[in-house]
Amino acid sequence: MYSSQHRQRIYTPGPVQMAPDILEIGGMQTPYFRNAAFSEVVLDCETKLLELANAPSGSRVAFLTASGTAAMEAAVMNLLTPARSVGIVNGGSFGQRFVEICAVHGVPVQELKVDRDPLSDGVALSELRDVDALLVNAHETSVGHLYDLAATGDWCRRHGALHIVDAISLFVSDPLDMQAQHIDVLIISSHKGLALPPGLAMVLLSPRALERVHPSGSYYLDFGSHLHEGERGQTPFTPAISIILQLQHRLTQLHSQGLNTEWQRAASVAARFRMGIAELPLVPYSAHMPNAMTALQLTNEIPAPWVVGELESRHGCVVAPNGGKLSDIVFRVSHMGAQDLQDADFIVNALMDVLGESK
Repeated sequence: MYSSQHRQRIYTPGPVQMAPDILEIGGMQTPYFRNAAFSEVVLDCETKLLELANAPSGSRVAFLTASGTAAMEAAVMNLLTPARSVGIVNGGSFGQRFVEICAVHGVPVQELKVDRDPLSDGVALSELRDVDALLVNAHETSVGHLYDLAATGDWCRRHGALHIVDAISLFVSDPLDMQAQHIDVLIISSHKGLALPPGLAMVLLSPRALERVHPSGSYYLDFGSHLHEGERGQTPFTPAISIILQLQHRLTQLHSQGLNTEWQRAASVAARFRMGIAELPLVPYSAHMPNAMTALQLTNEIPAPWVVGELESRHGCVVAPNGGKLSDIVFRVSHMGAQDLQDADFIVNALMDVLGESK
């Protein structure tokens, strides 16, 4: 049972720990939204998001009251067609999710099955032939692996393919630049690097992507209606009003301090954690890790689900288990959200206790 007395330290890749000022906004009365005051909030959020992502001039944002997966599906429905195949980088469960979404909508897929390949050398990408778009999860969160978006973006530019990037667990925590990385479609959500509650997804569309928007066949997830209403700072349906207010507050902070500050915070927390576990029977599952998260593989016989359970029961530390074939040997520790070096030290000491070590 959850209550205000149920104190947990959240080290999961969504939701993440939220700052007190964000929690305070969430506790306010939800205001009415079909008025000029709320329109100004939405327009301000769009402007700041595009600036923080360094989106090309003329880009737009579709605000969806939905999960990140809904935004992934919306991108497929509104931008792709069964007439042309797409390339999908499938290196884990979220790459597989893109494959399954395309299958539902009849979009032919050229699937690149990779295992912790950063794609920097272009070898895997060279297998693709005449694709309409390349879909990539910037950080394959299921295995804590980071892809080289500069390399995938350059490949898309040279081959005339849309670069569709799921940056749901990358945005804010790790460097990202739509123009430098030739990103046409950037998919993000509220409950990871932005450190807000779940329930709001955003799709940033470059002018090149906007030219490709077509009727989606969906009433709720149609970009056309969202972009039309967005011109006046509104959404076609009731939005996640409180989360949008939290978003404006968070974006104002990020805009004021600069994203570099947040990248450095996440990098320092990740480095502190990774240094702290160096003597434990744990190794990073990928050599190409983001600041956002560390996926850990146990090198002894202790099952990962037992470690996950003991961290929560003994120390109130909630980390993310893994699914599928890695469920017994891998678990994940997030560095996103309102974390500092003390949070990194706390989870390191908790792991030392659970794994039978002493400091």
